[in-house]
Amino acid sequence: MIVLKATQERVLSVLQSVSGIVERRHTLPVLANVLIRKTGSSLQFTTSDLEIQIRTESELDGDAGNFTTTVGARKLIDILRSMPSDQTVSLESSQNKLILKGGKSRFTLQTLPAEDFPLVQESASFGPVFSVPQKTLKELLNQVSFSMAVHDIRYYLNGILFVAEGKQLSLVATDGHRLAYASALLDVEVPRQEVILPRKTVLEMQRLLNDKEGAIEMQFANNQAKFSFEGMEFVTKLVEGKFPDYNRVIPKNHKNTVTLGRTSLLACLQRTAILTSEKFKGVRLNLDPGTLRVASSNAEQEEAVDELEIDYGGDSIEIGFNVTYLIDVLSNMDQDMVKLDLADSNSSALITIPDNATFKYVVMPMRI
Repeated sequence: MIVLKATQERVLSVLQSVSGIVERRHTLPVLANVLIRKTGSSLQFTTSDLEIQIRTESELDGDAGNFTTTVGARKLIDILRSMPSDQTVSLESSQNKLILKGGKSRFTLQTLPAEDFPLVQESASFGPVFSVPQKTLKELLNQVSFSMAVHDIRYYLNGILFVAEGKQLSLVATDGHRLAYASALLDVEVPRQEVILPRKTVLEMQRLLNDKEGAIEMQFANNQAKFSFEGMEFVTKLVEGKFPDYNRVIPKNHKNTVTLGRTSLLACLQRTAILTSEKFKGVRLNLDPGTLRVASSNAEQEEAVDELEIDYGGDSIEIGFNVTYLIDVLSNMDQDMVKLDLADSNSSALITIPDNATFKYVVMPMRI
């Protein structure tokens, strides 16, 4: 049976859309495979790592009929990548193998039975469906994801908090040293729901979402989240645990405020970062009326000093930061101006966008 027949480009793009979660090493060999299910002329591709499941549907030519199997996802992608994009390729089933043909090339691949593929058991009690444009969700994720913890023992920090309430969707990420918050408006009112999406899910969503206006639908259950967009269905386990109260972390009423150009501040920090010590990455900011001075030094007794002229008339403050935390936030923004709120040298700083309450970034000071 000819399972599918289409150009390399089409087949590769469908497979790549579901294969990001497939790990190279597995306790279960079948998890290295993609589940291919053909019903009539419609094809379904599913991958899973037991915690995340991605499924997409596609119409690719071939013989009509019903057929299911699983085949190594990475091998299939690697073979397809080696072929020209406009070449017609076909996948045929023969006994317990799949044969991939393209031009004069022919590859015979081993399969594993579809019934061995562990599908994620979907929750029976998802909350109401709500949606935002894909572009909006991608922007929100980009604005906060760099603040996620990586391998923190406080496992609830290794991900992003989603809070949907009323007509607002808020995303929050923190690693304990800094916190990023971003929000957007929803089309419909929803009851309050709070879930923590795991880090791997967040990175995969960022890879899959594009800048189109098309909507992405979301549903949350106690232990699962479900996203649907462009013929794809993405189901993921959630991180259990209590996320820190981010409202308490975001400072209010800092009395010293300065608004300055994002690109000039970023360039200044990138220059002084060159001479920070590998381990601490510390820079000193001296804020005085009219001037911001940024300085760094390292164990070799080298020193960098840079100055920016600023419109500022508040207190003189000297404060230290991990320069990476400042560079991260400025690199992930595209606004011309940023606002910096400070209280004193021991209190956390707040970075926001002037006249815009949808983004907040808090960074703890560092002793230098």
